[in-house]
Formats: sequence, C-alpha cells, structure tokens
Amino acid sequence: MIRLIGNFFTKITRKFLPDAFIFALILTLIVFVLGIFIQGVSPLKMTTYFGDGIWMFLEFAMQMVLILVTGSALATSKPIHNSLKSISKIAQSPTQAIVLVSVVMIVGCWLNWGFGLIISALIARELAKNIKGIHYPLLVASAYSGFIVWHIGFSGSIPLKVAGADNIMQEFGDGVVIPVGDTIFLWKNILLIIVFLITIPLINKLMIPKNKAEIIEADPALFKNEEKAQTKPISKMTVAEKLENSWILSMLIGAIGLVFIINYFYNEGNISLNIVNFIFLILGIILHKSPIKYVRAVNEGIKTCGGIVLQFPFYAGIMGMMIHSGLAVSLSEVFVNISNQTTLPFFTFLSAGIVNFFVPSGGGQWAVQGPIMIPASKVLDVPYSTTIIAIAWGDAWTNLVQPFWALPLLAVAKLKIRDIMGYTTVILLFSGIIISLFMLFVF
Repeated sequence: MIRLIGNFFTKITRKFLPDAFIFALILTLIVFVLGIFIQGVSPLKMTTYFGDGIWMFLEFAMQMVLILVTGSALATSKPIHNSLKSISKIAQSPTQAIVLVSVVMIVGCWLNWGFGLIISALIARELAKNIKGIHYPLLVASAYSGFIVWHIGFSGSIPLKVAGADNIMQEFGDGVVIPVGDTIFLWKNILLIIVFLITIPLINKLMIPKNKAEIIEADPALFKNEEKAQTKPISKMTVAEKLENSWILSMLIGAIGLVFIINYFYNEGNISLNIVNFIFLILGIILHKSPIKYVRAVNEGIKTCGGIVLQFPFYAGIMGMMIHSGLAVSLSEVFVNISNQTTLPFFTFLSAGIVNFFVPSGGGQWAVQGPIMIPASKVLDVPYSTTIIAIAWGDAWTNLVQPFWALPLLAVAKLKIRDIMGYTTVILLFSGIIISLFMLFVF
C-alpha cells in the first residue's frame, strides 16, 4: 500500500512538478495576487514589499552557500572521505542503505540541521556509489525525510529564541522565558521524535520499488574523481608554487582556527550555523594539507550552489509580501478564531505548516505567528510551551514538500525536486497524521 502511494505521487510530481525555480516564481505570483484581492493592498505596494524583501535572506543565503561548499570540500579530504566510506559500509544492501540515511538525517538534524543536511547527503552519495541496485531518488528522499525534526532539536530557532529574552514573549507572553526543558527536551516531544526515528525509516523502506525496471540508479558520472593535479618536486617549484603547496601555512591557519573553536565552546557553547561553517572551513584547510588542494576542492563545490543563489532572493521577496501585506497574519487569525483549548495546538500546527510554504524561515515564522498565537494561548489557557512546539513542528512539517530547504541536498545529490517529492509527500502525509494526533491528545 505504501509503495503504491509512493509510486502514485512520484508519477504525479515527475509529470507536473517543474524545476524548483518555477515553483518559486509561481508562489511569488500567488502571494502577489492574494495580497491584492484578499488584503486590498495596491499592486504598487505589493511590488514594493517584494522588492524590499528580496534581500532579507542575503546573509542566510551566504551561510547556506558556505555550508554546502565547505561541507563538500571537507568531505573530499582523504580522512573524511574514508570516514564516510566506513559509515556507508554499515549498510550492505539497498534496504539497509535507505534505513541508514533516514536514521543519520533524523539524528543529525536533531543535533544541528546544517550538519545533518550536508552529512546525510554525502553519505547518500557514498551509498549510491558502493551499493548496486539502490533506487537513488528514494535514497535521497529518505535522507531528506529526517529533516522534519530540525526545528525541535538543538538548532531549532524558535525554542532557542524563547529560552532567552525574546521580544515577542516580552510583549505578548508576560515576559516569560521558556526553558529548553519545556520545548526541546519535553518528554512528549522526545517521544514524538522517537516515534519518527522508528517509523520514518520503515515507511521509506516500504517505498522501495519491487520491480527492478523501476529502479533508477545514480549516474556513475556523479562519482568520477577529478584528475589529481600533478605535484612537482619541491626543488622544481617556483616560490609561488611552494606557497600554494605549503602545509605549514595550512597548519598555522588551522591552529588559529582550532583555538578559536575551543574558546568559543568554552565560553558560548551554542551550536549555530556560523560556527558549523567555521568548523567545516578550518577542518577542510587542515585535512587537505595544502592551500591549493583546498582551493581546488572549494572550486568544485561552488558549482552546486546555483539554485541557492538564484532562488533564495525570491523566497525572501515572497516572505516580504506575506508579512507586510498582512496575509500571514490573516491566515493565522482564521485558525485562531476556530480554536478552543483542546484544538489550539492542532490548528497552530496546521497554520504554521501553511504559512511555512510562503515564509520558509524559522525566525520569520515566529515573527509572524508569535504575536497571534501567544495571546490566543493565554486566553484559551494553553501552555505557551505547547503553542511554541506546535509552531516549530508546523514550520518543519511542510519543508518536506517545500524546495527551499531541499536545495542544498539536491545540489549535492544532483537531482531535481521532482525526483524526490513524490516520496517526501508520503512522509508529509504520514507525519502530519502523527503530529496532529499528538497535538490533539498528547500535548
């Protein structure tokens, strides 16, 4: 049954789903029209909101480019490449490979979403290279399916915001600070993650095609190693070439970076996207041993960043229109108006999932929904922590069919969104049912 559903959605998406960039353009037009006809905003103002918003993700887009490039460059270093090969050897069959990448992504993204996203993609490539008969689109979809836990893990932006002096909680939530023990480490939340850790790999396994003719293996061209540049004997190198191949330069810079990393965790302890990028950068420089080898690895990795550079500005423009036109607020208020004490967590989750299509940013989602859902939580006597968890799960839920977050993984895998979305749609439906039941009867 699961296999049939997966096949059905895969056929639909491969036939009708365009490139991820077209998806972003269509969403832009939808929000533009809705802002005019639902919110009564003039077309000129909507263009202003779009233009003003288009650079809102500039910093984040650069962070994503760096995590993709530095992660890929790190993975091509000999020690890390050998480690990834060792991890991939845990799986000896296509079925085990599907289960392995699902588990790696869930655990990795719970610890840190950026780390989990890039590592699972690289392990998927290793598995596809070494195990024959793997259905590659499903393997990559399985790697992405675990991304659903990111927002309620260690790097979840909303739980981390409310654990400090958050402006929205100051203004609308009586200044209450919600510790991570009431969100990330709440037993109900941990139970839900364990449920997914067990069931999502199983669902992915059940979608493996039975008919060998339906199996699409990875293109061997993906794994062709670059020809290694010939290294001259040191005696024949120019001064410039000696500097380019100097391991001393790499080690000195690496030592400075390692001291910073140790000092950072000693004093701060927070795992952010910036520190993950910094770790990848410094380790890459050290493990490639010479500056020029690292330059070549980065030049190779940068080729996969086109989708992020092109599409993220459009999603920022969409977010600008959603927020400034009032569309996001209006959508959230519809769900608040039909909620009661029992159903508020469920409708909060559902509304967050819908808003996430147009505001694919945890911080942006909180800025839109926090001022609406937190007062509703107070009036209906629902714990603030429950409402916050519901927003976080909703934000993560529809990422399964939103190309925004899949772009880095697809860039590494060299697939299109249509190749994996049929399978992630099945996980979307399954996880949506499970989370809804938890929101109604557990939280």
